[in-house]
Amino acid sequence: PVPEELQNGESFGYIIAFRAFGEVSWTHVATSAPGASRYVYRNDSLVPFSPFHVKVGTYNSKGQGPFSPVVTIYSAETEPSGMPAGVWARSATASEIEVNWQALTITPERVLGYEVVYWEDDTKPETMGKVRVPWNQTSVTVNNLAGNTQYFLTVSAFNTAGTGPFLLAINVTTKKPPPAQPPLNIEWTLIGSQLSLYWEPVVAMESESEVTGYQLSFWRQRHKEVNTFTTANSTADLTLPENNDDYIIHIQTLSEGGLGPASDPIRIHRLSMSARGSKALSVDTSPLSLVFAIAISTFRSML
Repeated sequence: PVPEELQNGESFGYIIAFRAFGEVSWTHVATSAPGASRYVYRNDSLVPFSPFHVKVGTYNSKGQGPFSPVVTIYSAETEPSGMPAGVWARSATASEIEVNWQALTITPERVLGYEVVYWEDDTKPETMGKVRVPWNQTSVTVNNLAGNTQYFLTVSAFNTAGTGPFLLAINVTTKKPPPAQPPLNIEWTLIGSQLSLYWEPVVAMESESEVTGYQLSFWRQRHKEVNTFTTANSTADLTLPENNDDYIIHIQTLSEGGLGPASDPIRIHRLSMSARGSKALSVDTSPLSLVFAIAISTFRSML
């Protein structure tokens, strides 16, 4: 609406002018409500999503004021009548399912995107969830799911009028969760820039995914950049960059169900040219401590 202080003269109102694309003449409708901000044009013969040119002007008892710039407005549309084809899904991890489908290529209605609906059990409506993606996307990963659980999924197209028909639901069972036990009894040896780590292998329980390897995440204590390294065994050898920063290391199990919980942080003093440690304990870098660490290393190698 025009601000009240600018509604000059008596009998102030608005003139709504519109015409369908391709037409020359304008249709004019007047409203005498100074605070009006919308007008609805009804015509049952309109084709859904028909484009119109529209402009709005003002008038009072002295005559007509200027019109607004012309804008394009579309009439209401109907929801898509077609269904996506080729829908398939697979369990990516214990908490993720990847869903794929083929895009709608021929449809009289506009498609703004696709909606994936998923649920655990028909008797538990509270478990239902929805994910929407734009029209040019034909896959989505549904996450935050429960491990080792069967989910039902279906896909439909949508626009501003609503969602189209849903496909018959497919079902997918998420993978077993990763082991809840983090790597324990971690020992490490640092000689110059060469770091060797050893830990006790993690054995998965029957309700957990089997361990396929381990992921090491390490970063400089004063920086945020994280580097990762994977190994199939419960040992790893790393070459630390030539700098004086201290390093923090986490170790996690790898499995079909995803990453397991991280171990306690291992803190490595980079200034230590030769040192050993275990679990999350830091090493004292005093000369006496280094001599003691080297003596232990020599004694173990003799054994």
